[in-house]
Amino acid sequence: MSTTIRLSLALMSSLAALLIAGPMLADDEKVVEETRTTTTTTTTSQGTVSQVGPNTIVIKSASSPTPITYTQTKTTTYVDEMGNPVAIETVRSGAPVTVHYDKSGDKLTATRVVVQKRTIETDD
Repeated sequence: MSTTIRLSLALMSSLAALLIAGPMLADDEKVVEETRTTTTTTTTSQGTVSQVGPNTIVIKSASSPTPITYTQTKTTTYVDEMGNPVAIETVRSGAPVTVHYDKSGDKLTATRVVVQKRTIETDD
């Protein structure tokens, strides 16, 4: 039994030495932490669809002289005015939309696209 106790005490002494020496070894290493702040704003824009691509949707807007390109991701949702999901394949050029997007730097990422019903003009 005394051998087991000595072995346990020896093991405990070794562990204690590691615990004491561990912080001293870490002093030689420098930990560099970097903090980056990215400001993302969510905004909406209205216009008509000019083009739909695999990763982008281009909108012509009355507020912009040139079409605006938005990146679309797997999380971009397309809905009708009632909030019901709309298949991206049904969104065509000329469709009126409201794009909810995040702006991070110069990148515009569409988060939600509300596809509005087209109004049919009639001559009365």
